[in-house]
Amino acid sequence: MEKFDIGLAYEWEFDVDFIALIENVLQQRGLKTFVLREHNIHEVTERILNRDLFFGFYLDRASDVDPDFEKLAHVISKRKTIVLNQYGKVQHAIDKASMHLEFITAGLDVPYSIIMPPFNQAKDVLISLQELAILGLPFIIKPCNTTGGGDGVVTDAITLREILEERKTNANDKYLIQEKIYPQIIENKRAWFRCFWAFGKVIPTWWDDQTHLYSELDRRQAENYGLLKLYKITRTIAKITGLDFFSTEIVLSQKKKFIIIDYVNDQCDMRMKSKHYDGVPDVVVKQIVENLLKFILKMYKG
Repeated sequence: MEKFDIGLAYEWEFDVDFIALIENVLQQRGLKTFVLREHNIHEVTERILNRDLFFGFYLDRASDVDPDFEKLAHVISKRKTIVLNQYGKVQHAIDKASMHLEFITAGLDVPYSIIMPPFNQAKDVLISLQELAILGLPFIIKPCNTTGGGDGVVTDAITLREILEERKTNANDKYLIQEKIYPQIIENKRAWFRCFWAFGKVIPTWWDDQTHLYSELDRRQAENYGLLKLYKITRTIAKITGLDFFSTEIVLSQKKKFIIIDYVNDQCDMRMKSKHYDGVPDVVVKQIVENLLKFILKMYKG
């Protein structure tokens, strides 16, 4: 049997730099890496099935969008391989309706929301005038499971008809109807943050929801601006979900509350800022990879 420390599966062309960085950092510490792409996925799947190939760890950034990787995901989850973001936990964590309720139970602040059943289960759903008054105008409409990177989200809805029409778009999905949250302004920046949970560590960043541009947020800044709660909230989400690697959006609202907006994103966009204007700061991506290395080495030590 041929053994590698980690298998790295990806299909998105813009993941190439992230995967290359992982390989470079891990190989420098003597770890063996194996990249899975469209050209070798069928061969690798057969080798895993035949127990001719083994990965100690597996980072899967493909099976959620490419069916060719699904068979391997099913097989490898039954091996002794440590899957980074276990599949069962991912399915639970990306359900916004479930997370909404669990976050509330854990004492986390989330937008006032109305959870709507799938259109195919209940075509006519009533919203009371009281609920609509609490939502305010405009409000947010988002599917619970079929959105990613903001896709499918309506951010400026003002009519009940919009809710009806959007529910038809993903007719088998639940929907969240949410109040719109407005951030404070800190040093001319919107107090909107994307926080990464990366293999046991919290890495917060500034992230402008309007421009989608990132900038670094170090711990000293967090202390100076009263933002240390970002770390605590992200750790709490990690405990709830059990995931190894994800991001979450948190806003410091004008009402001085830290409110979680986009609950759990398990497939983080790791394009680097040096190559993409709206990419993640290079230093953050490198820290994530270093955290992955430390995580693997720690697991090996037991």
